[in-house]
Amino acid sequence: MAIDESRVFKPINIAVLTVSDTRTPETDTSGNILAARVTGAGHNLAARMIVKDDAKLLAAQFDAWIDDPAIDAVVSTGGTGLTGRDVTPEALSLIEGARDIPGFGELFRWLSFKSIGTSTVQSRACAVVARGTYIFALPGSNGAVKDGWDGILSEQLDSRNRPCNFVELMPRLKEV
Repeated sequence: MAIDESRVFKPINIAVLTVSDTRTPETDTSGNILAARVTGAGHNLAARMIVKDDAKLLAAQFDAWIDDPAIDAVVSTGGTGLTGRDVTPEALSLIEGARDIPGFGELFRWLSFKSIGTSTVQSRACAVVARGTYIFALPGSNGAVKDGWDGILSEQLDSRNRPCNFVELMPRLKEV
């Protein structure tokens, strides 16, 4: 990471979404880790929610946050595996105008390989940008959340990161 300390840090507004049929606010450890890392990095935790593993419900929540001008990015945890209940990537495909960010999932699996070896092939971690808002979908394990935030998002959501970062692109995301 190349942080240019001469540049000003620009905090953004980030919503955290836990995708689960079983987690509660008391047992949502991966959501807690994300929320702590968001605020610890100096960003604003704009919203936090738990939504069941249902593609239509998830897409509706993503859409609501995309349309909320007070939210710049969403980081979700859970629903990216291979089972029938894992539908976060399918929910993202329902979002009008969503454009894949393929490098995110590729880099996540590369980083995850260092932690869990070939088991990383079972992850469908992914990201999209839709109508000016980033959405990053991480697996639901605490380790995966740490890998995704610490290894990718902490740098790419820091406006001082060089040579480039997601924050500096935000003003141009709605270009036609």
